[in-house]
Amino acid sequence: MKELLQALTPGERDWRIATQLDPKRLPAHVAIIMDGNGRWARQRNLPRIMGHKAGVNAVRTTVETCAQLGLEALTLYAFSVENWKRPRHEIEGLWRLLRFYLRGELPTLMRNDIQLVAIGRLESLPDNVQNELQSVMDKTAANRGMRLNLAINYGGRTELLDAVNAILENAKLEGNLDALEITEEGISSHLYTTGLKDPDLLIRTSGEMRISNFLLWQIAYAELFVTDTLWPDFKRTDLLEAIFDFQNRERRFGGLACGPALTGESPVYMLEEEVLELPLA
Repeated sequence: MKELLQALTPGERDWRIATQLDPKRLPAHVAIIMDGNGRWARQRNLPRIMGHKAGVNAVRTTVETCAQLGLEALTLYAFSVENWKRPRHEIEGLWRLLRFYLRGELPTLMRNDIQLVAIGRLESLPDNVQNELQSVMDKTAANRGMRLNLAINYGGRTELLDAVNAILENAKLEGNLDALEITEEGISSHLYTTGLKDPDLLIRTSGEMRISNFLLWQIAYAELFVTDTLWPDFKRTDLLEAIFDFQNRERRFGGLACGPALTGESPVYMLEEEVLELPLA
């Protein structure tokens, strides 16, 4: 949090929002569905790949801001298992763009002590993409700051299938398949995100009201924040406003808590000399 404030100019909007964030109540793990690249390009009569290229700037800003805030993890939905249905030229363009991003952003990852981890069925990616990913993961493996997960060839359902199949395979190898009991803890320990806290906040850009097969297990109790902003237009301000909104929610995880939500009062918070009345959950 201190690093972010040092990077901001006092008095500007981002600085005003950041100074109202509670450093003790930041989300440990933020997940983002980066949607709207194609729409952004279409609105400008540009090829779809230009929308993806423009989205790289939003990735850079988001990653660096989350690291400066001191978050533990950021997971970005980069390519789903369903995205293979897209035109071949667009997919090949995405791979070229990913390799360009990995090469160009390595200094930023190292400077911010960020560890990069790719999650998904990586074995199905082109060899040159796998090699580039592995190279950056190896070079950032010793970093101890924020963990950046790139979900590539990822699907929530396939992740769960892979987890259950791994549990069954381990049971077979250990000879205790007949006595196997599948538990929540067992599944969690075999997910791609094992060892990480589940996301506290899930952000989706472009206004679509769906989760698109993303982190189905992990987001069971995540707070959802949907913005109409298309991903290439997603700025640091948008991220900070999402976190501000997150901090002004009451998280009960199925239980009860004392506070405005129980008394029937709407919580009121101040931002930029404006009064924001948040609706009851």
